[in-house]
Amino acid sequence: MTIMNSTEDMLHVFQWHNGDKEWSPFSDGEMNRRQDAMRAHMAVQGIDAAMFTSYHGICYYSGFLYCYFGRKFGFVLTADNATTVSAGIDGGQPWRRSHGDNVIYSDWRRDNFFEALKSLIPSNAKRIGIEFDHVSLDYRRLLGEAFPGIEFVDVAEASMWMRVIKSHEEIKLIREGTRVCNIGARAVMDALQEGVPEYEVALASTQAMVREIGGSFPFVELMDTWTWFQSGIMTDGAHNPVTNRRVARGDICSLNCFPMIFGYYTAIERTLFCEAASDAHLDLWEKNCSVMKAGSDLIGPGRKCSDIALALNDMYRSWDLLRYRSFGYGHSFGVLSHYYGREAGVELREDVETVLEPGMVVSMEPMIMIPEGMPGAGGYREHDIFVVTEDGAENITNFPYGPGHMIIRR
Repeated sequence: MTIMNSTEDMLHVFQWHNGDKEWSPFSDGEMNRRQDAMRAHMAVQGIDAAMFTSYHGICYYSGFLYCYFGRKFGFVLTADNATTVSAGIDGGQPWRRSHGDNVIYSDWRRDNFFEALKSLIPSNAKRIGIEFDHVSLDYRRLLGEAFPGIEFVDVAEASMWMRVIKSHEEIKLIREGTRVCNIGARAVMDALQEGVPEYEVALASTQAMVREIGGSFPFVELMDTWTWFQSGIMTDGAHNPVTNRRVARGDICSLNCFPMIFGYYTAIERTLFCEAASDAHLDLWEKNCSVMKAGSDLIGPGRKCSDIALALNDMYRSWDLLRYRSFGYGHSFGVLSHYYGREAGVELREDVETVLEPGMVVSMEPMIMIPEGMPGAGGYREHDIFVVTEDGAENITNFPYGPGHMIIRR
């Protein structure tokens, strides 16, 4: 390890192995499997080192989830070593969370991150893998200046296809996430009543989930778990933020509970009504629930993502509702969140030709949005998570939905 000091003897690249490695839900064997799969890809492609910079890339291969805050982070994988690169502000936490080694760079000089990379990448490297979908034009320019004559090749797509097939250990953790989702959903139902602000409902749910996560693992970083609770016109977007709007009797509402555990995101989403629902609302809600049920039955091995989307389009079209559909019918789950990650190769959309395989984890989440001023106005969305098995798909959410369960009365 190279340690470079300035004239003031201030460290630029160094190591702080402060404390011991922390508990992880993933075994050493699981983490080695991930790293070795990428090494096998690198060997075939003649890649001398791979440098991951995204939240999901670094977390998937090392177990460390960084806090960006204007600084660069990396994970360098070679044939023999696996090392995270972190900023001095994070102390020894990246070392404790990394499956592998860790190198720290300081803020004392602008190019210290790249100096850290140089200490990890073989001097005779000719081809370096980077994540094309994460590295900006400016970032790419800086890499070129730091590594002149190097050919940069993409490893993001190959990594994505590795991530879409979940291991048994990943599926176990995802199951825990869906269990916590259901606790959050029940807290929403308990807190919802006429006159309550959206944020109070969301707080009740988030607190219930955080407490459950905190009590469920020997060690866990409690970060990024959140709830979106929307009411009335705010239900028109799936990602609309919580507000201080107060729920009124007859409002259409939407619960969205998202526990984050070791970088893994899970979700449950449900349409609810406060006290009562109009006939127009009930009709639209029932239709969306019918799409939800049909879509759930279509998930399984050998099913093409686009075929699922087209079949569900036909249902909406038969009711003249297709124009009100908001987005795709579902997506892959794993190391992703509302601000990072996407396994775009497994999305239930018309333009995705991927065939579902055992070990994939996908959602079914049909949504329609009826504009204000129309009968039944509002956004309708249900969401469950499925593990694709050898002979079907297992719903690991298993929480009620529809008018028989989700009209909340006090």
